[in-house]
Amino acid sequence: MSEAWRQFSSSIPSPRIERLTDGLLSVTPEIEAERALLVTESYKETEAAPINIRRAKALEKILSKMNIVIRDNELIVGNLTTKPRATQIFPEFSNKWLLEEFETLAKRKGDVFLISEEAKQNLREVFQYWDGKTVNELATEFMFTETKEAMDAGVFTVGNYYFNGVGHISVDYDKVLKKGFNGIIAEVEEARAKADKSDPDYIKKDQFLLAVVITAKAVINFAKRFAEEARTLANKSLNPQRSEELLRIAENCEWVPANPARSFYEAMQSFWFVQAVIQIESNGHSISPMRFDQYMYPYYEKDIASGKITKEEAQELLDCLWVKFNDVNKVRDEGSTKAFGGYPMFQNLIVGGQDASGKDATNELTFMCLEATAHIKLPQPSISIRVWNKTPDELLLKSAEISRLGLGMPAYYNDEVVIPSLVARGVSLSDARDYGIIGCVEPQKGGKTEGWHDAAFFNMAKVLELTINNGMAGDQQLGPKTGEFTSFTAFDQFMDAFRKQMEYFVSLLVNANNSVDLAHGERAPLPFLSSMVEDCIGKGKSLQEGGAYYNFTGPQGVGVANVGDSLMAIKKLVFDEKKITLRDLKDALDTNFGDQGQSAVERKLNSIDDISREAVAEIFKKLLLEENKTSLDELKNVNSNINIDLGTKKDKEYVRQMLINGAPKFGNDIDEVDDLAREGALIYCREVEKYKNPRGGQFQPGLYPVSANVPMGAATGATPDGRKAGMPLADGVSPVSGRDQTGPTAAMNSVAKLDHYIASNGTLFNQKFHPSALEGQQGLENLSAVVRSFFDQKGLHAQFNVISREMLMEAQENPEKYKSLVVRVAGYSAHFTALDKSIQDDIIERTEHSF
Repeated sequence: MSEAWRQFSSSIPSPRIERLTDGLLSVTPEIEAERALLVTESYKETEAAPINIRRAKALEKILSKMNIVIRDNELIVGNLTTKPRATQIFPEFSNKWLLEEFETLAKRKGDVFLISEEAKQNLREVFQYWDGKTVNELATEFMFTETKEAMDAGVFTVGNYYFNGVGHISVDYDKVLKKGFNGIIAEVEEARAKADKSDPDYIKKDQFLLAVVITAKAVINFAKRFAEEARTLANKSLNPQRSEELLRIAENCEWVPANPARSFYEAMQSFWFVQAVIQIESNGHSISPMRFDQYMYPYYEKDIASGKITKEEAQELLDCLWVKFNDVNKVRDEGSTKAFGGYPMFQNLIVGGQDASGKDATNELTFMCLEATAHIKLPQPSISIRVWNKTPDELLLKSAEISRLGLGMPAYYNDEVVIPSLVARGVSLSDARDYGIIGCVEPQKGGKTEGWHDAAFFNMAKVLELTINNGMAGDQQLGPKTGEFTSFTAFDQFMDAFRKQMEYFVSLLVNANNSVDLAHGERAPLPFLSSMVEDCIGKGKSLQEGGAYYNFTGPQGVGVANVGDSLMAIKKLVFDEKKITLRDLKDALDTNFGDQGQSAVERKLNSIDDISREAVAEIFKKLLLEENKTSLDELKNVNSNINIDLGTKKDKEYVRQMLINGAPKFGNDIDEVDDLAREGALIYCREVEKYKNPRGGQFQPGLYPVSANVPMGAATGATPDGRKAGMPLADGVSPVSGRDQTGPTAAMNSVAKLDHYIASNGTLFNQKFHPSALEGQQGLENLSAVVRSFFDQKGLHAQFNVISREMLMEAQENPEKYKSLVVRVAGYSAHFTALDKSIQDDIIERTEHSF
């Protein structure tokens, strides 16, 4: 391999790239109805057909009839919508929420979409056909009543796949580049010819394989439509250079993706057709290119060696492709925009790391991918880097240089944690070494895995709240009765109760996930997507039916630091030092530390004017036995004084300050609290990994929130870490904002103590640095050293916002001046001004570090 990459230096983007990016940033996203009309038309025509054939015929109709566009200045072509950054609608997954939000889409605080009256009318008519036929409706029918009640109470949400396509996958792009879809068709026809017709599943398998052939041919014809359009535009163009470019585009689209790519340019175009059509077939996001620098490098290396392309030309093609990633969009319900704010599509592209044989895989394209991110300064693709002990210093320094731009990218991943964690889940060593990242932080072997990553958000802090309330949510007995909080005499008793509540609610989470999983398999298999994942063709099954080689379901726990800090406060201040009684703590939490007036007990007692001690005891009995709102302890200790003083708002704020300041906090490298955070997370993770999914695979836990820590906090009452009701939960496995007070290294040391191996669906650690921390060469070296140190301690992931609090506050006040400002939200970056204010506030409040 050439060592020229060691001298790779930064460049500036071409004027073409600036024009393309300006064109994207100048528009407000719109909703288009074209796909919804076409898929509905197709479904009406195929009522009697098997579901895989219906899905294939629907994609065929969409690709043959949708409006195709070649935008000015483009070198890589293939649109999903007529207008830039627009979105299509996928009524087969869900639609009623959109019908209810037509009039508010343009008035949202975040993720605004325009929609014409014509589109509204078309969609209203389309949605009538889908009433009772959607994936969402079937999944709801599968769920237990208790499951739906827990979701309504904010214990967990499966809204991601409940309302949309699954996504969260990386296909075998390399296979398409090497064989083309004609090669895949030949592979399928051979499998059909060799199939055992006596197999009782033969008919179903053959229908799936036939569906694959239909979709492969549809994509080939889709590309040829672009070839024809390019020639038409070339003939009309008055610009000789653009005419020549369009004719080259036509040649590319005639050849790929039907046939194997013969050049770097053809490989790029073939790749994009795959990327685009996956997202036309289904609106599942996180369609991740993963190890792009590995499967694209042979085409680049060959063309450079032969003189067919220059580095500058190749870089411009990369930059053009990077712009195309940002043309992909989707509309979510308004509630989900608080968990996925900023129009994110989570197309994770990762570079570096080691190859399947365990050798360092860094190459020249690795650096050029990072350079493309620096050139376009847009949120997509979500660029990441794999790091291990043989990662070249030059690559880490280049990555730190990109981090210094303030885009929140790249994200850093530790090979020496991810690889063994995947092997422990049954992935072969060579496959584990070839991992990439899906969506936010989820590792998998591309082209062989249906991971169902990001399958749910599980509110660990809500389970803690329910434990404190003996399974009650308001007046509803939501969870099991595990003991009145004020009756516990030892910390271990409370921990046992927490484990029992966790066990119960994780079982409901599994029911929800498996219900949605089954509904997708029955109503929305994806034959095109499945054709590029091993071993769907071999098994004769779609991904949704268990066709992948590896099958997982990956729900993630949210609120790790809140749980750790809360457990520490209870243990230290209540049981060890006895500075707070359980009753005082319970009353403080019940009243949101005095902000919501009196607790139920206080309201009863303070309504008494003149009453005997016996009568007071009777009231307590009623509360204990009938309303379940106090404990036997409180009954035994009723004060004989009629004017019982249960505490003022001032007293409860004192309790809150003691909870905040009287116990150590996660994020300061203090073993006692860090170990409790670790144990709290393990209680969740150990429960999750007990379960199987309908595709024959295993549940695997993750610890990351996307940005669901904000809405999940809104659904959670006051917690013993001093957090008030409704406030955001901690971000990922990061400390609670402002509680990590002893510097970035101490925070990393705390996070590294969590068991990142068991959380094999990914963990997410955010840090924010003031720009001055990364100034000069020393700043880059400092960041590189911090990453290596954290990974030496077996942390899994880290990412950095390098931006000042002052700039964020200025952007919040004057958004029109900061339309291009990109920040790291959670496992993704987004334009700051497109975010809901609650997410903006959460980013602003994160601890700002310096070295």
